[in-house]
Amino acid sequence: MSRWRKRSPRNKSLFFLSVALLVLFALFVAFCLSSSADLLRSLLPSSSGTLDAARSTQCGFSLRGERFLWFAPHSGFSNQVSELKNAILFAAILNRTLIVPPVLDHHAVALGSCPKFRVSSPTELRTAVWDHIMELVRDRRYVSMGDIIDLSVVTSSMVRTVDFRIFASAWCGLNMEQACSGGLCCAISGIKSAVGNFDQCRSLLSGLQGNNNQCTYAVEDDCRTTVWTYLQDNDETLDSFQAGKELLKKKKISYVRKRRSISKALGPGSKAAMSPILAFGTLFSAPYRGSESYIDIHEVPGDPRIQSLLKKMEFIPFAPEILAAGKEFALNKIKKPFLCAQLRLLDGQFKNHWKTTFSTLEQKLKSLELKPNQRILSDPINIFLMTDLPSVNWTGTYLADLAKDSTYQLYSMEEKSELVVQAAKRLMASEHGIRYSVLPRNYEGSRKKKACNQVLLPDILLYIEESVCSCASLGFVGTAGSTIAENIELMRKKNTCKL
Repeated sequence: MSRWRKRSPRNKSLFFLSVALLVLFALFVAFCLSSSADLLRSLLPSSSGTLDAARSTQCGFSLRGERFLWFAPHSGFSNQVSELKNAILFAAILNRTLIVPPVLDHHAVALGSCPKFRVSSPTELRTAVWDHIMELVRDRRYVSMGDIIDLSVVTSSMVRTVDFRIFASAWCGLNMEQACSGGLCCAISGIKSAVGNFDQCRSLLSGLQGNNNQCTYAVEDDCRTTVWTYLQDNDETLDSFQAGKELLKKKKISYVRKRRSISKALGPGSKAAMSPILAFGTLFSAPYRGSESYIDIHEVPGDPRIQSLLKKMEFIPFAPEILAAGKEFALNKIKKPFLCAQLRLLDGQFKNHWKTTFSTLEQKLKSLELKPNQRILSDPINIFLMTDLPSVNWTGTYLADLAKDSTYQLYSMEEKSELVVQAAKRLMASEHGIRYSVLPRNYEGSRKKKACNQVLLPDILLYIEESVCSCASLGFVGTAGSTIAENIELMRKKNTCKL
């Protein structure tokens, strides 16, 4: 008798059937896990930088034919607006469609110091921006830059733009409905491609794969090595500002800053021109020691189109809903001529200059007291106050003295006031960011609008306060060095408030 018992045909059938069922069950579980993972990646930030080699050459789906420009905004709102303006300029010069980002949380992404040659790399910045954007999507706090400022001033004929939500949905195949505030956005976000995932889009836009793909050209030149110019004859020459010998020795760096033509380096005929996406790091620039920290393009008489764009970008106003709310507060709440005082006291360098800030306001008030012809003598001087110092912390400060002095009447705004809330609702319902955007080819228009869950209302208090200050007929006092004060001064110069 054989040592091993011979199996019957019936037992063999049962054995193979059991194996087949186990295999099918395993495949089903794997499919479910994979689907769940893809869903999470479409809504949440991921630290993975890997890209499936089989997908590395897939460069967009519903927006084929467009050539895009992406960048990494950082710091506060005013800096982000400044970078957006530079991005518009670059998109026009390089004939690319600009991907318009959302408003990032204040200092959620930090650059560092260009003068000290201590900055995050472009790849680090792009990755940090992507992950923060996904955080905004997940928390339903997404609001586009195109919702807050009126891009129609420059996009009507000068530059093509695409809202980041449309890009991520149509180009990457991501579900962006959680970032939508209206039916138009939700309808477009429902048009997803058959392929594409979170990891792929994150990796390509961030430049984690470098330039070893057919999709993205990741610009690694930053303010340590480059000052971008346009239509100048000094291409590839040394910039006037260089790292000092002590810094070079201390930091063990060998950076050399050169002035480079952006059109020659990244325009037609360059390697970058072949890529569907051109991805920068920061596009922030500011004067420093006779040079610019990164971008030196101010006058280009040799190119009338770009010269015209530069003039238009000198001032880009807030969206109409924001300007209207500021005007409404001035007319219906303050009602009389008033002075605006913008006092930045807590953020960064400003917390160390209270004395100077208060002294400037005090001098302005004394000058108004000497000019009673600007107001009714018996009335108090009306002051609209915008400050980051909470009133509970005014004790012992000049603000506390003003609040107790009957010579002055102080006005301020609260984030949860009815005027601010209603303005935010109107703003989000308008969907400006989507309406001024390039739309996917397979979107048929308003017939496909659909309802979607509302995002959280954005904090637009600061923008409305700036609009109120533009209406101050008794003048304006701003904190020295504050970009917010600079924007208010520009709004007043452009007469955005026509009472």
